[in-house]
Amino acid sequence: MSFSRRSLLVTAGTALAATATHGLAFADTATGADPRMTTRQLGDPNAKVVVEEWFSLTCIHCAHFSENTFPLVKKNLIDTGKIRYVFHDFPTDQLATVAAMVARTLPPERYEPFTASLLASLDRWAYIKDSSPLDALKKMAAFAGMPGDVFDKTVADQQLMQFILSQQTEAQDKYHFDSTPTFRFNNKIQLSNDMTYEAFTKNLADAS
Repeated sequence: MSFSRRSLLVTAGTALAATATHGLAFADTATGADPRMTTRQLGDPNAKVVVEEWFSLTCIHCAHFSENTFPLVKKNLIDTGKIRYVFHDFPTDQLATVAAMVARTLPPERYEPFTASLLASLDRWAYIKDSSPLDALKKMAAFAGMPGDVFDKTVADQQLMQFILSQQTEAQDKYHFDSTPTFRFNNKIQLSNDMTYEAFTKNLADAS
């Protein structure tokens, strides 16, 4: 999904800013770390090859990669310890920002399955007709185990929203993305497009 540089700065919009958070307690009291803001990744942490993906949860190209290529990447490369795969939220509109906030509030081990389910069903929530996308997202979050009151507080959480947008802006300034999904292979090769498994493995070999 292509986008303009400035359009990324309005992904949150005034709808999220209208409400403040009320007593959300996600921080780890022992370390002070907020688990919602930790890295989302799969695979051997010591793998010699690292692949990073920046994606938007309302992007049809991200959805195509998630449904058609990523399962093979996970089975053949991640689960076998050949690569470490790092996910980066890069919302290209307000709804994608909200969805990323919800995904990060779920337990870390549910992040990838939940984002995969969202990308596989864009027509049932992001592009739903005659209904509210936010209400549909809330139902999907409930299926993933998130109570309704937690969902309501999550989508109003300015701290979490700012974290996602700051990470997005930092990546945009550093790497100059022009579309999603964007991949970086071992910090050597950067590509901004959907790709087949064969293309993915070729770039992996080139970056090794």
